[in-house]
Order: sequence, then C-alpha cells, then structure tokens
Amino acid sequence: MTVDLDLPTVWAFIIAFAVFAYVVMDGFDLGLGILFPTLAVGEERDRAMNTIAPVWDGNETWLVLGGGGLMAMFPLAFSIILPATYPLMIAMLLGLIFRGVAFEFRWRDPGHRRYWDIAFSLGSTVAALAQGITLGAILQGIKVENDAYAGGWLDWLSPFTLLTGISVVIGYTLLGSSWLVWKTDGAVQAHARRLAFALGIATLAALVAVSLATPFLTQDYWRRWFVTPGVLVTAQVPLLTAIVAAVFFWSLRRGRDYLPFLMALAIFLLSFIGLGVSIYPHIVPRSVTIWQAAAPAQSQLFLLVGAVIVLPMIVAYTSWAYWVFRGKVDTHGYH
Repeated sequence: MTVDLDLPTVWAFIIAFAVFAYVVMDGFDLGLGILFPTLAVGEERDRAMNTIAPVWDGNETWLVLGGGGLMAMFPLAFSIILPATYPLMIAMLLGLIFRGVAFEFRWRDPGHRRYWDIAFSLGSTVAALAQGITLGAILQGIKVENDAYAGGWLDWLSPFTLLTGISVVIGYTLLGSSWLVWKTDGAVQAHARRLAFALGIATLAALVAVSLATPFLTQDYWRRWFVTPGVLVTAQVPLLTAIVAAVFFWSLRRGRDYLPFLMALAIFLLSFIGLGVSIYPHIVPRSVTIWQAAAPAQSQLFLLVGAVIVLPMIVAYTSWAYWVFRGKVDTHGYH
C-alpha cells in the first residue's frame, strides 16, 4: 500500500484527523454519559458533569468539520454513505440533541433532574451505538450501482455492525472513566479507577473481537493484514496496542491521574490506524476510492486555503480551553 500525496489524499487525511479528533474528544463525554447511571446521585454526578461543562459542546466542532468536509470534498462518497445509514444518522443526531438539552436543563430544572439524567445517559448511549454501527456498516461494505446507493433501508444491520456498535460504546466508557480518573479525586476518582480497570479489559476484548472478525469480511482485508511482506508492517499495530494496554493497567495500579486517559487515547489512535490500513485508499470500501469520489481540483484547492487558516485556529482555541480548565473538579467547578 503506497500513499500518493495529492489533493484528494491531503483532504482524506484532513477529514480523517477531524473524525479522530471528534471520536476522542466527544468520545469521553459520551462515555461519561453512558456511565452516568453508575454514579451516585448528587455530588458524584454533579462533579462528573462539571468536568465536561467547559468543553463538551466545543468537542462537537470536529463532527461538523468531518461531515461538512466529506460532503464538500468527496460528494460522491457522501451521497452513497448517507442514504445507506439514514436511520443511524437520525438516531445519532436525536441522541446528541437529547443529550445536549438534558445537559443544560438538569441544572435549570432541578425538580426533574432525575428525568434529565436519564435523557442525558440515554442520548449518549444511542449516539455512541449509532456511531459504532455506522463504522461497521462502512467496513462490511455498501452496495453501489451506477455511483449510487443500491441497498435497502436496513442493509446496515448485521451481527458484525452490532459488534462494532457495542465495541464503540464500551470504548467510549473507557475514555469517560479514565477522564474522571484524571479530573476528579477522592471517592469519585476511586470509583472511576475501578470502572476504568474493568472497562479496559472489556475494551481490549471488544477490540480483539472486531479485529478477528474484520479480515473475514473480504479477501482484501485479509491480504492487507496477513500476507507478506505487508504483515511485517501491519503486525506493529497489535504489538503497539499490547504495549499501550500494559502501560494503561500499570498506570491505574500506580495511581496515576492523567496517564490512563492518555493511554486510552493511544488505544483509540492505534485502532484508527488499523482502520486506515484496512480501507485506504477506498472511502467507500471495495466500491469507491478517494480519487473517484473527489470534488474538482479547483474546489479542493480553494477550500484547502481556508482549511490551512481555520484548522490551526480551531486547534489553538481548543488547546487553550483545555489548558485553562486543566485542574481537578469539585461540586463547585474547576479549582
């Protein structure tokens, strides 16, 4: 597998970066929402909400960039993937809406806080599950005829997509629990540390299950992972994942605060690299490559100028926000 550095490839990496940034940044607050029922009503839940209050809505900037970039730069892929996953996209957006509304109203309507907490957790779970199933639907292949989606309303539903959906939910809860380890102390942190250890084991088991199932979807995936000489390169991904996982569990045992979260992010990064190994250069696996789906070169070049200006600004203000709110959290906020 070789990489040709041209406009479609550059834009593919920009969109991949945006998608990964969304997954890891919105992933931990979605994971926190999924874990919400395991937190004690009162101080534990309030402290957990305070950890994400300054950043949760800004994290979704990357979702807009990823989806908008796909539509603008790879319109053919957008016109195929969206109809193939309409039910999932609707479910994800409804989940994000419920979650966002619940986040705001649980503070302003304390008399119904119990119901807002349920909506927050349910919305987070639905959004995460929809994202995971969408990933599985893309990986297992989308039926394309004459540059258009040719499948049915429920073609995305299969045992494999349910596996990827559940795996993403578990992975997000790992991010959420390790985030709480970093941002809280006392009883909340101890509870989060126990959750993170169990969820680390569950995430690795889910990752192994998806990794073993994916090569059997198509011969192309099998060749990329197991045929020499490529296997000498691809084998480094599971090896690095094992090393990162070992550091993750070691850091939990040693009582580290921020290292478990960084290692959880590293596990997601390696999983994302593995996904790229499987599908590149296809943007719709086995059907459409990034060059076939790309917008005219003039459009790509015009928007690339804007991306070169805007992306560093987004990274800068996001980094600044996380730096300002870098401390621990109590019931009154950051300190």
